[in-house]
Amino acid sequence: MNAILALEDGRCFEGSSFGTTSTTTGEICFNTSMTGYQEVITDPSYRGQIVAMTYPQIGNYGINPQDAESNGPHIRALVIGELCAVPSNWRASQPLATYLAAHGIPGIEGIDTRALTKHLRSRGAMRACVSTQLTRDAAIAAANASPSMAGMDYVKEVSTHTDYSWNDESRRWVLPNPSTGHTGPYDDLPPVRHRIVAYDFGIKFNILRRLRQAGFEVNVVSATTPATAVLAHNPDGIFLSNGPGDPAALDYIHRELRQLIGKKPIFGICLGNQLLAHAFGGTTFKLKFGHRGGNQPVKDLRTGRIAITSQNHGFAVDPDSLPPEIDITHINLNDGTVEGICHRELPVCSVQYHPEAAPGPNDACYLFAEFAAMIEKTRF
Repeated sequence: MNAILALEDGRCFEGSSFGTTSTTTGEICFNTSMTGYQEVITDPSYRGQIVAMTYPQIGNYGINPQDAESNGPHIRALVIGELCAVPSNWRASQPLATYLAAHGIPGIEGIDTRALTKHLRSRGAMRACVSTQLTRDAAIAAANASPSMAGMDYVKEVSTHTDYSWNDESRRWVLPNPSTGHTGPYDDLPPVRHRIVAYDFGIKFNILRRLRQAGFEVNVVSATTPATAVLAHNPDGIFLSNGPGDPAALDYIHRELRQLIGKKPIFGICLGNQLLAHAFGGTTFKLKFGHRGGNQPVKDLRTGRIAITSQNHGFAVDPDSLPPEIDITHINLNDGTVEGICHRELPVCSVQYHPEAAPGPNDACYLFAEFAAMIEKTRF
């Protein structure tokens, strides 16, 4: 069946439908990762967005339950160059198209994703419509009638409604190695050294796995949990997760974080970084086309070390808005935007990228150990 991708500025791309046949709208963005389409599809940070993958062929290794980053897909639609209908992977349980159809997610293939990406880089991220039902003009009109990402609170849609302790499988899968005596297929987990509370603004499963691998016992709470309830757990530290939408629209979270700063060590990633900036009195702004993919170079200004990182965000911290007691610790080497901040005196740090990086790269995994060291050093 034919399908159309219509952008709010009138540019249209025609292709073939896969997944479900329907009409949907959202902000369109592109992801430059060569692998990890399943993790992208199930990342809650993509709530409200139509995702275009720049890698030319998608679906090669199918879908399996173990690689999901949440309980289901969060994207509005998937835009690709070519669909691999028959996956080749012993871990796959179903093809990509079958998975999307089962969850009511439309896909469009056979379009020029290179031209689309160049257009978005030039014009910026914009609203779009994917449809198997509408005419060209109707699809453009639907795109223009859809809400902007600016000002949107999608966190309440993706955050947990029930607090829980993370007890799922968190061991790292490794190949057996008789020479070292490791019979596999998993590494052993370290003992629990620290108890933390993790705010779920759209938390990914691999963040929880990485925290457990670093020796944390993790209690997950909803985004609307008041500071008093978090402190009632008497945790060793507090973690602020990734998530979707506009950080400036989440003033109810800013207020609670202000009450937590200085009470316990805090570490945040992605949306957590932006929310901390707001809690400190800073502001954020919308990037032209965002940072999404597994190949973003970031420099640690404290050490000079450069890491290739996984990112997924459309907003950034305004460096000029930060108070003097906040240091910028990391910057993006592509555009110089803020990638990390830290309080000069209090144990509060955050980064804009995803150090857990499922499916990779793993350059920044050391940050979980730094969080543990920060807790050990302060011990409130």
